[in-house]
Amino acid sequence: MNRFLATTIVGLLALPVYAEGDAEAGKKAFNRCKSCHMIADPAGDVIVKGGKTGPNLYGVAGRTAGTLEGFKYGDSIVEAGENGLVWDEESFVAYSQDPRSFLKEYLDDTAAKSKMSFKLKSGGEDVYAYILSVSGE
Repeated sequence: MNRFLATTIVGLLALPVYAEGDAEAGKKAFNRCKSCHMIADPAGDVIVKGGKTGPNLYGVAGRTAGTLEGFKYGDSIVEAGENGLVWDEESFVAYSQDPRSFLKEYLDDTAAKSKMSFKLKSGGEDVYAYILSVSGE
């Protein structure tokens, strides 16, 4: 690989992650999420106090699904991660709209299940933008 191409690729990988949504609207919409999810940084500082039924959403962008250390995920989400599911805006929004249907389609498995029963019918891109904004991304 030539030096220019290598430098360009490394530069692109270092670019910050941006979301299409409105972080301010996402802050309000996240109120529906915090009954199950919290946002706390790696040092343990709580940014948004919430439940622990769902995984901590700090730094979710770019994270392989089902891999947050210390959280007990369901088999289907772990399998999705093992099959390459990495959270980006598109996958986050699609999953949050209908978690079970998303996993069934992603895994091509009609028996796939999700522990997340809540469906965020709209505003997923805003919630994603909000999570990015408080995760230092």
